[in-house]
Amino acid sequence: MLENNSNLRGVVLLSDGDWNVGRSPVEAATQFRMKGVPVFAVSVGSKIPLPDIELVSMDAPTFGVAQKPLRIPFVVRSTLGQDRDLNVTLNVNDQPAITKIVRVPAMGQTQQNLTWTPTVTGDYTLTIGIPQDPLDLISENNAISAPIVVRKEQLQVLVIESFPRWEYRYLRNALERDPGVEVTCLLFHPELPKVGGGRSYVKQFPSANELSRFDVVILGDVGVVPKQLTIAQVRDLKQLVSAQAAGLVFMPGRYGWQDTLTTGLLADLYPVVMDSARTTGIGSIVPGHFSLTQSGQRSLLTRLADSDQQNTDIWRKLPGFHWYAGIRRAKVGTEILAVHDQETTESGRVPLIVTKTYGTGKVLFMGTDSAWRWREGVEDLYHYRFWGQVARWMAYQRQKAQGKSMRLFCSPDRPRVDDKVMMKANVLDALGGFLEEGAVVVKTISPSGKMQSIRLQPGEGDARGLFSGSFVPKEPGNYRLVASSAETGSSIQTDLSVQGLNRERQGRLARFDVLEEIAAIAQGRMVPVSEVKSLLDHLASLPDPEPKMHRTRIWAHPIWGGLLILLMGIFWTGRKIIGVV
Repeated sequence: MLENNSNLRGVVLLSDGDWNVGRSPVEAATQFRMKGVPVFAVSVGSKIPLPDIELVSMDAPTFGVAQKPLRIPFVVRSTLGQDRDLNVTLNVNDQPAITKIVRVPAMGQTQQNLTWTPTVTGDYTLTIGIPQDPLDLISENNAISAPIVVRKEQLQVLVIESFPRWEYRYLRNALERDPGVEVTCLLFHPELPKVGGGRSYVKQFPSANELSRFDVVILGDVGVVPKQLTIAQVRDLKQLVSAQAAGLVFMPGRYGWQDTLTTGLLADLYPVVMDSARTTGIGSIVPGHFSLTQSGQRSLLTRLADSDQQNTDIWRKLPGFHWYAGIRRAKVGTEILAVHDQETTESGRVPLIVTKTYGTGKVLFMGTDSAWRWREGVEDLYHYRFWGQVARWMAYQRQKAQGKSMRLFCSPDRPRVDDKVMMKANVLDALGGFLEEGAVVVKTISPSGKMQSIRLQPGEGDARGLFSGSFVPKEPGNYRLVASSAETGSSIQTDLSVQGLNRERQGRLARFDVLEEIAAIAQGRMVPVSEVKSLLDHLASLPDPEPKMHRTRIWAHPIWGGLLILLMGIFWTGRKIIGVV
């Protein structure tokens, strides 16, 4: 209104006070105040939301693994005045597969998950639906669908350790018994002349090209010391995480050798600040226990049971530990999943399970080496489940679209219309190394058939070997992404499911507080729609805007100077025509 009208007396705004795009309208009210234009707000809508039970979200992954349980979190919100027990159903290709009864509190929401185990590979459509309640006035938001690809899996995991402590032994057994994991071990044995040997063991740290095939690397009690890691090998690990979307697990031990990693090349990756005075950790006769944070209660990494309450009870009853690493605090930008139930530092409870994102990869810190004790009384149930979830969570990004010589991954997994989708790609050259320079192009084909070509830009520093780009989808539906490299001739394609964006959501309560703030800032007033007639007299009494005087100095105007030059030009031309010199 301010841009299109130069002589406003006032503005009447009919609104519910809510907005779904752009910045807060209060900013615009400030501009009206500066111009002396009052805003009169008429409140439309209700302070009470419509009775509705809404399936808010379904966070299904983009792919699953045959014969592996797949957890699908969902959120249900209710604006009814009573609690409801809902029969939530998961349909697979329009066929009912799983049913679960979920209690939704009055005027609240609940977060639950369904567990589905696909039996064969293929393309599926998952749909979660809730029944129509007699008081539910909006039925359009009672179901959500998402496509998923089920395929076979073979994760490559590298475990690096100094001595065969108990956690290493049970972790190695857990990974070896997992049919979807191929484990490789490097056991340094620094006090012996030879490294550990046997099935699935290697004699030395892999070269840069060999290291690139691993999806997850687990670093035990090792560091940059003689007969262990070198600076060049640590640099390769950092590049594997930052540019190749691999996962790195830090699991320190009682020798404290990982202290050499916290100040070196891996300092940026390390998610916690260690206590330099307690590099060998802290032991105790009284066992400590894990305590899940709010993030840990929601995370799939720490999900050992289907329901939130059962999961919390299991973590509370897990066998304790008698040693943990000397940790001062978690770094900024990390996510703390579990803390010590008793011990604290100046920054709060001691963090024990911490995750972070670094570059394109993920990092996890495990602050104790006693997870193997979880086997007490239940054998492999919780120990195997936890480390299996860690391996798959950390390798998820790499596994989304992976070929023999090219890897393409997108973030977020399930974008909405108008979201910015980041695309990253790794390309192998003829020698098996990662291509660092060249042309990598991704063609995006929308559901309507529109094609767009995006040239990915090569990375620098730690991101060498990584090509990055982005695009903004404008249509809901299934996008086909085709990535190709001119230098190697390789290509790969994958599908990206883009969800529609419903900006005009029904049943939301009005935000009259926003309207009151707009009217107060712009020196107007707010009335309900039932009293809109009372504004007429007030509007009629508004004073006319003061006339504005604009002065123009003709003698200094460019037109005046141009006229003088024109007249002189005519005079000079006329003299030449009549022959006057």
